[in-house]
Amino acid sequence: MRNECSERSGLVHVLLRGQATFCSMYRALKILRTYLPLAVAMNVLFATASAAPAQDWHQGYQVEKPPAVLSLRKQKSAINRLLQERLDTLLPRLMRETGLDMWIVINREYNEDPVYKTLVPAPVFAARRTTILVFFDRGEQQGIERLTVSRYGLGGVYESAWEGGTADDQWDRLATIVKERDPERIGINTSEHWAFGDGLSSGLRARLDQALHEQRERLTSAEQLCIRWLETRSPGELEVYPQIVQLARGVIAEAFSNDVITPGVTTCEDVRWWLRERFESLGLPVWFHPICDVQRHDPNADSQKPFLGDSNAVIRRGDVLHCDVGIRYLRLHTDTQEMGYVLRPTERAVPEGLVRAMAIGNRWQDLLTSSFVGGRTGNQILAETLKKSAAEGIRCSIYSHPLGFFGHAAGPTIGMWDNQGPTPVRGDWPLHDNTCYAIEGNVRVELPEWGGQSVQIGLEQDACFDGKQVIYTGGRQTRWHVVR
Repeated sequence: MRNECSERSGLVHVLLRGQATFCSMYRALKILRTYLPLAVAMNVLFATASAAPAQDWHQGYQVEKPPAVLSLRKQKSAINRLLQERLDTLLPRLMRETGLDMWIVINREYNEDPVYKTLVPAPVFAARRTTILVFFDRGEQQGIERLTVSRYGLGGVYESAWEGGTADDQWDRLATIVKERDPERIGINTSEHWAFGDGLSSGLRARLDQALHEQRERLTSAEQLCIRWLETRSPGELEVYPQIVQLARGVIAEAFSNDVITPGVTTCEDVRWWLRERFESLGLPVWFHPICDVQRHDPNADSQKPFLGDSNAVIRRGDVLHCDVGIRYLRLHTDTQEMGYVLRPTERAVPEGLVRAMAIGNRWQDLLTSSFVGGRTGNQILAETLKKSAAEGIRCSIYSHPLGFFGHAAGPTIGMWDNQGPTPVRGDWPLHDNTCYAIEGNVRVELPEWGGQSVQIGLEQDACFDGKQVIYTGGRQTRWHVVR
């Protein structure tokens, strides 16, 4: 039995790793008859893993189908565990980093502050009437006191500090809480440039000034705290993010296959709605309507200009497919663009020109992610990447953005599709550890198979910067999706 197991493992090594000498290949052929069923099974099992180089396997992992999705009840538990971790460990550090002794978040029902829903437990859908959250730093030993000046304790995450009454009573109670704790710097969500830090409405701001009297001179913008809270991922969130990304990538793999696409029949609009309905069937809300378009050889096209994708086309053999999807799961967002190809009747593989174009797209991604250095601004990362790309003759456009509680989230902007120069304010925000991004942009490559006409490779994969390197949280596309 020991020799038999040794032979089996040797065969798998030979067949899957492709590193056999002539003798080991002869030995593999000799025992192939006996262990052919095992070889076939193992080859199927490891086909994805063996497709990319070993050192880059985790970066190029090709998702074949979406992972399982938790029931709504279990999602609630997961969300609340992640929230508790953030409030207990992340918020104290960020309040001290931004120099705030107290943070007050105030909103009214159906006009919630963008930050509010990231601070309350599931299944909270909206504020109740006027809901006030108060965070007070009691020091390293006692930590952050969390209060809600409303009748509701919000699932035990916050202590209710008001027994009810009139609206005046509520504001008087808030004033008493502030006076008793006597904070020096009180953060409120007002900002000139960041929507994420500007959730306090003008009416509530006026009412707050009236209620606090002498303490109102201590009010200051909590803009930096809002951004740092929204952009920073906790250890628990970084642990679950790969599954969330793979949900999106798995559905794309389903869409760009013969299960969904029949050349000459299926339209781009069909694929867009299939993506939307597939996510809906999995219980995954999208944060924008999915995109699907095609590019194809046009003998009359200008080879120096990109052929813009047609989102109304019937998909034909020889078409290059492109999609863009974004989902929300466990309050975290994805944003993913991938490419597919529809084989012509005479083709058995993707044309070499397109294989090379994908490789150039991956190289562009490497140049971008290698420019991520802690403390650099989004504008500096953009300029560095454009310089590196030009040196290698890569024609690219960069429009990467942070990911997290929002699709276009808080943090440094790294280029925009309509501006490849500096972005004021948002592009000047520095790169921090444990933040996530959509590595988004495109490259244009001339295809010999298309007579020199350019193809545009639009790639967008989700990744985390851990302080030292960028890690693709759910792998990245290195091979074409193929419709046969």
